[in-house]
Amino acid sequence: MTIATPLADERDEFPTVAEAYKTKLGKMYQGTVEDFLDLQGKKLKGKVQLVFFSPPFPLKRKKKYGNKDGDEYLAWLQKLAPRLADLLTEDGSLVVEIGNAWDPGKPTMSLLPLQSLMAIAEGGDLNICQQFVCNNPARLPTPAQWVNIERIRVKDSYTHLWWMSKSERPKASNRNVLQDYSPSMQALLKRGHYNHGTRDSGYDIGETSFLTNNGGAIPSNVFNFSNTVANDAYRRYCREHGLKPHPAPMQAKLADWFIRFLTDKDDLVFDPFGGSNTTGAMAEQLGRRWLAVEPLADYIAGSKGRFEQFRAAGSEVS
Repeated sequence: MTIATPLADERDEFPTVAEAYKTKLGKMYQGTVEDFLDLQGKKLKGKVQLVFFSPPFPLKRKKKYGNKDGDEYLAWLQKLAPRLADLLTEDGSLVVEIGNAWDPGKPTMSLLPLQSLMAIAEGGDLNICQQFVCNNPARLPTPAQWVNIERIRVKDSYTHLWWMSKSERPKASNRNVLQDYSPSMQALLKRGHYNHGTRDSGYDIGETSFLTNNGGAIPSNVFNFSNTVANDAYRRYCREHGLKPHPAPMQAKLADWFIRFLTDKDDLVFDPFGGSNTTGAMAEQLGRRWLAVEPLADYIAGSKGRFEQFRAAGSEVS
């Protein structure tokens, strides 16, 4: 899902926005996010409950999906941020995934990702509700020069996700993302008692404080999601149709988690950098309406494979 808007001198390749396909609950458009907002921004203003996206990371090496760097990247994000913020409902949320960047030719990290966060938050006049970390333990060891060859760094395996909103109290419920209780907690609930009293930390643990079964544990803001499934429906579809899979798709579990946490059924979810359309597929699965926009036809064609599972339910791509 990590797809860039083409550089300014490349936008002539995508002069218009066209509907690429639709499902029961959503639509994928081909075009740039800027062109899409030019055409649809006023219509969608104040109607999107969640803008969820992973913009192109500020890489130094050009990719097929395009990427900017330095001041150009920051200026682009700051200009785009208010247009995305305008789409949000009063209690809507914007969640952006921002990866790390390294200084070219040096074993030192760039401040550009942090500056990017500021560009989005300040450009969109948004509150930062919470920071999340997504660790991918299966990520390849990079940066290769410093990790594999010189062995002077460890692999860079995580990204940050920043939850923002116009409101200080956007719609959210951690009850929608409870995780299974640990075996020890399950045993405690079954046993019905535990060692209560004052702890060394000063906390006074009541006799029944942890005996209520709430249906699961409140999760932390740190995820461990791998993205290495080689034979999922999306990749099988790409192989069968001779399509190259997107090189940096969003983890399905990540999109699923934030959609459940921040939206309700029938809410509208928008991904301005659709890529392989993980966001749209997870929104469809969860009964949310969705919109996505993506400039590259190859990635759009492959993204249809994410909806194969919905054919039997009448949500076939058309």
